Amino acid sequence: MTTPALSGAPCDPGIRLYVEAPLAAGQAVVLAAAQSHYLKNVMRTAAGAAVRLFNGRDGEWLATIESLGKKGAALAVTARTRRQQPEPDLWLCFAPIKKARIDFVAQKACEMGVSALQPVMTRHTQVTRVNTERLRANAIEAAEQCARLSVPDVFPPRKLDDLVAGWPAGRHILLLDETQTGIPIVDTLRRRGNARGRPWAVFVGPEGGYAPEELDLLRRLPNVTPVGLGGRLLRADTAAIAALACWQAVLGDWTAPTNP
Repeated sequence: MTTPALSGAPCDPGIRLYVEAPLAAGQAVVLAAAQSHYLKNVMRTAAGAAVRLFNGRDGEWLATIESLGKKGAALAVTARTRRQQPEPDLWLCFAPIKKARIDFVAQKACEMGVSALQPVMTRHTQVTRVNTERLRANAIEAAEQCARLSVPDVFPPRKLDDLVAGWPAGRHILLLDETQTGIPIVDTLRRRGNARGRPWAVFVGPEGGYAPEELDLLRRLPNVTPVGLGGRLLRADTAAIAALACWQAVLGDWTAPTNP
């Protein structure tokens, strides 16, 4: 009888940790002090306890804690519980916002299945520095908690002009354009059904919106779908998650059947 875990469906995640090491039956995995501290002092585990590990390549594996100390931990990988599954090729290109809210965006975007986080510096962006290590840490924590099998890439911040200049022609764009309030996002995405399974990116501007010349620049790219999010003015972090939810519901893996 095929178990839900081996068929690819997530089960109760329990304690999950992202690791860089290869995962295979009999593989030894060494954890650094931070993850050891998490297991020992936050989750109150001890030697002999089971943990689930994933690395974004080899699926999810059960492992047993063999030793647990202040400086690190040693685990023995035992059995695979889920095979690696492909996820949508979906980037979130967003203007950075203040610390607590950019943390929120990284966490929720990971839960929503994005494959990459791309901070974009625009004319009205007020944040001048982006801590990409912090963004990645938030994405890893979210991946551990939401049972996904990969962690989004976190790209260094780029100026909008530079990003557009090197934009890959095959990647479709869902552009959140505040001037398009009368265009229903879901209906518009449904009309793009022929682009299901293609690489996509969601573009979200800063709190002050894109400058007119920036919108013109983005609209001139191939495969751009400008949409609005209704008549209410949404904060940038809210708009990002709302757009990702709409994309997932129409073109993403929310529409795919879950393996029994």
